[in-house]
Amino acid sequence: MTFVDSHCHLNYPGLNEDTAGVLSRMQAAGVRQALNICTTLEEADQVLALANAHPFLLASVGVHPDNLGVEEPTVEDLVSRAGNQKVVAIGETGLDYYRREGDGKTDDFGWQQSRFRTHIRAARALSKPIIVHTREASNDTLAIMKEEGASAVGGVMHCFTETVDVAKAAIEMGFLISLSGIVTFKNAKQVQQVAVEIPLEHLMIETDAPFLAPTPHRGKVNEPAYVVYVAQKIAELKGIPVEEVARVTSQNFSRFSSGALVSRG
Repeated sequence: MTFVDSHCHLNYPGLNEDTAGVLSRMQAAGVRQALNICTTLEEADQVLALANAHPFLLASVGVHPDNLGVEEPTVEDLVSRAGNQKVVAIGETGLDYYRREGDGKTDDFGWQQSRFRTHIRAARALSKPIIVHTREASNDTLAIMKEEGASAVGGVMHCFTETVDVAKAAIEMGFLISLSGIVTFKNAKQVQQVAVEIPLEHLMIETDAPFLAPTPHRGKVNEPAYVVYVAQKIAELKGIPVEEVARVTSQNFSRFSSGALVSRG
């Protein structure tokens, strides 16, 4: 039985001080592959170097929606940096309206929306899937995905915390739904409902390490080895063997990372 961590940040503090140990524990736990996620252009070379150094690691290229004071990507920037075969997706990108500045009433998130559109256009130019982050912005996120034709490449709604209806709308556009350690939290009823109602063939699992460590490690530094707990909780909620969750979510990741979600129509 093997697992895949579809979203982690191995170059972040908390993990990068002990890369060898983190990767050793990952493999000992049966996690055969992980996708190391880029959140700024400044870190892109580091993210890719780590993937190039280990055959079981893959990489993405992108700028996180709420990163301010960083190099702003163009379509050309993203396309050129995604040429390496280890880069399997564009992102993470999307919209995050949670961290509001000022009085919370006059905030303009146009810059986030423009950045999101840039990523979708780069993904379409490359025929690579998109890694979407959305927080308190699901309506605008889905609208931009539709307007920019994100269904042409598909992708994943990562660390999903929205409703079943939002999940279904994303699935209709060819996107997978990825659940993190949040699904193990006692009060995460909405996420647990998604785990129950969304068919397994539309799900992936992730850690978002070093963040959001699952129960029983909640509050500690998260790492790819802990994605096993996410799979176990989904299996419990669905009333199926964890082996089935491991098998199908790994197959889904293979479809995602190989570009098989791209629309052929």
